[in-house]
Amino acid sequence: MKYQMYDDILEQPKAIRETIKAESSHMNDVSKKLSQADRIYLVGSGSSLSTLYSVKDALEMVSNLNINICTGYEFYYNKRIDNKNTVGIFTSQSGETGDTLTGLRKANELGMYTVSITNEDDSHMLNEAKDGILTRATHEESILGTKTYISQLYSLYNILFKASDYEKSDELLKEMETIPNLMEDVIKKSEQENKELAEKMKDEEIFYCMGSGPNFGLAYKTSMTMFMEGALKHSCPLYSSEFRHGLIERAEKGVPVIFLDANYPSDEITRKAIEFSNGLDVKTMVFNLKDYADIDNLLAPFILIVPLEWFVYYLSEFNGEDPGSTRHIGKVRY
Repeated sequence: MKYQMYDDILEQPKAIRETIKAESSHMNDVSKKLSQADRIYLVGSGSSLSTLYSVKDALEMVSNLNINICTGYEFYYNKRIDNKNTVGIFTSQSGETGDTLTGLRKANELGMYTVSITNEDDSHMLNEAKDGILTRATHEESILGTKTYISQLYSLYNILFKASDYEKSDELLKEMETIPNLMEDVIKKSEQENKELAEKMKDEEIFYCMGSGPNFGLAYKTSMTMFMEGALKHSCPLYSSEFRHGLIERAEKGVPVIFLDANYPSDEITRKAIEFSNGLDVKTMVFNLKDYADIDNLLAPFILIVPLEWFVYYLSEFNGEDPGSTRHIGKVRY
């Protein structure tokens, strides 16, 4: 049986291309305003929060943009929000995420320049923000967020790197144009191997997922929305540097741990954790950027997401679960 997520994975390159085609000029205008700001708040939840972690960590490796990340309610209840020459970027694939929308309304009350990034053109977030970027992924039923995730991540990288003082931002943005083609290649060549890996791991009930730099955001997404919401498996994301604090005592023979490696300077620690785990016969699964594409490692999440999606898709299928459905999420409102 083929679930909807399968087609959503295939449609990711198209979602990026359509978003670029429709929003490129608008993104340039937004970036000019961001470049004049003293502080930028990035606000989101779930998959959207993971995109924020990735772009923030990427920017902090190479630029001086002043960025803070909050979930919607953390932003709303924060008494120390600085609203002087400050921008708030609010991300939600549906544009209706309750806590993020609440944060957006507070930012508007504070007089901030607010930007929403969403995939739904009739959503409250797009209509209530002072500016908005509409991703063109078409409606996505799958709760995990595949084409909506990747087009949102692309939009964030685009507007924030253009607004940054990174001396190689033009080169990076030019390389980003190759991502749809690279993704098409990785989608084709990584499906079978991750289907086979999923079959081997189908009876496991807990997965740890680790990454450094921009890959921590991807580890967060993989654990929080892909494993737990999609495959209904227990999971925990960690920064690679935190391996020796906690997980090192649970790294035992047969425990599944996913490592993301993009050859960041901090991935020296990732590889030490892999070496230690291999010595204990941990079930290590290493997703290394160099195995899939030759691209700037700041862009690693755009590539490494694909084999992870295939792995989680088939892990769900082998367990008889639709990775795009939910049991409780739609019933809970705050």
